Amino acid sequence: MNARHDHSPFSSQFSGNGPCVGVVLSHGFTGSPHGLRDWAQYLAAAGFAVRMPLLPGHGTSWQELGRTTWQDWHRALDESYLELEGTCDHVFAAGLSMGGALALRLAATRPVSGTLLVNPGLVIDDPRAAFAGLLKYALKSTPPIANDILKADGDEGAYPRSPVAAVHQLRLLFRDTVRLLPRVSSPVLAFRSTVDHVVSDSSMKALSLGLTHAALEVRPLANSYHVATMDNDAPQIFSGSVDFIRHHIDPIKHAGAVKVNPPQLFQQEDSLDD
Repeated sequence: MNARHDHSPFSSQFSGNGPCVGVVLSHGFTGSPHGLRDWAQYLAAAGFAVRMPLLPGHGTSWQELGRTTWQDWHRALDESYLELEGTCDHVFAAGLSMGGALALRLAATRPVSGTLLVNPGLVIDDPRAAFAGLLKYALKSTPPIANDILKADGDEGAYPRSPVAAVHQLRLLFRDTVRLLPRVSSPVLAFRSTVDHVVSDSSMKALSLGLTHAALEVRPLANSYHVATMDNDAPQIFSGSVDFIRHHIDPIKHAGAVKVNPPQLFQQEDSLDD
């Protein structure tokens, strides 16, 4: 990580016409808002209110990330959602990779109007991840899962190492999010790279099987790898996101909407630590 990477959060106010629309975005595991900044700025230029937090343990050091929990990551995104909910008529959730899982979890626990995903992670295929809760005591870190970008000179500014303790938390987040997928009821649009060296199709299968009460549309990205928000197909993601949001805004329906209290956000932690 170096000075040319902007890890700071992003925030913009609503500047469009009609009902106020907000979008909360989440970056991925070991990354930062740097990898989604162009997406956030495009949404802001379209007039939407945007919040993109820097998740706890990110943008500093991989050692710091190893001292955080998945609940910390979710809480940061949830707080950004609540900030938008206080002023916006509609709020959409969006995320890349692990951020996609966090966005889905938000959609399962808050009344979002829709969810935008880019190569969302829900399954870790490496069988060693199942033992990360034990391995973290003997092995502090592993090689990074970063910069899977087809475009020349792409650099998302992620950590040079992945803390094993945080990999354990990532696995718990994925497991809990998959459990909650049937609660998602608003539409979901997923952008999926045809070649992805980080997240396999098992995550997309889990997404498709889990969304039993929500419409899912998948749009292929033929010219990008995992970090597609910084890759050749980024313009397709950005314009497609704006079109999706505008298509699903219905002021008449919103006028009669009633906000409900969200379900219990977290299971007991001792049930998620094995």
